[in-house]
Amino acid sequence: MTDENKELSFEDAMVKLEDIVKKLEEGDVPLETAISYYQQGMELSKLCNTKLQNVQEKMTMIMNENGELQPFDMLEEE
Repeated sequence: MTDENKELSFEDAMVKLEDIVKKLEEGDVPLETAISYYQQGMELSKLCNTKLQNVQEKMTMIMNENGELQPFDMLEEE
C-alpha cells in the first residue's frame, strides 16, 4: 500500500475506488493501465475494509463507569 493511500479517510478512499471502477467499466483502458488501476483498486478496497473492521470493533465496545472499554452485549427483549 502506498503511503499516500494510508492517510486517506474512508470516504476519500471510496471516491478514489469509485473513480477507478468507472474508468475500468468504460472499457477503453490499455491493458497495462487497467492492471495498474486494478492493483490500486485492490489496495483501496483493502484500506476501506480495514477501516470498517476497526470501526466495527470500536462499536462493539462500551466504556464503563471506570473509563475502561468492555464488550457491549445487547440483550434482546423477549
